[in-house]
Amino acid sequence: MNFTNYKINKMVDQGSLKKLNRSYYENANYTGDFNDFVFVSAYIPKGVICLMSAASYYGLTTVRPIVVDMAIPNKGKVSTLPEWPEINLYYFGEVRYSEGVVKKFHEGDQFMIYEIEKTVVDIISYREKIGIEETKEILKNYLDKKERNINLLLRYAKVLKCESVLRKYLEVLL
Repeated sequence: MNFTNYKINKMVDQGSLKKLNRSYYENANYTGDFNDFVFVSAYIPKGVICLMSAASYYGLTTVRPIVVDMAIPNKGKVSTLPEWPEINLYYFGEVRYSEGVVKKFHEGDQFMIYEIEKTVVDIISYREKIGIEETKEILKNYLDKKERNINLLLRYAKVLKCESVLRKYLEVLL
């Protein structure tokens, strides 16, 4: 908003702003809806919403995660994490991190999230950690969507080296 450093520091001293990290501040007087994804993106600007949080965003699961799953590059560093919401950090390699990132907007703010097909492939890759039943539910719900893109799903699976596992799941579910 083009405030000077002096004005920003004065607002922090007055309690109307809360410093999150070097670049981001929270408006302490804000009374609107909070979006967890926008909030955690202020703490982790290079973070991408992933796995169960992304699956929940796309309506692929009935499970409402109590933590926000966020991917960062393998060599990424996070200086400060909020007390709430809790964040699960996933360190992704270059290819897994950079593939399928899209920007979403919420009331003028933005956050990064993996597109739906990339999310499904990541869930399959992390099926042991997430759970087989949850993985099956997410894939089944994706396949039930009218706007699904199986070719893109298979392309991500090939790039992320889990194509054979995805094909086995597809054989069972289709």
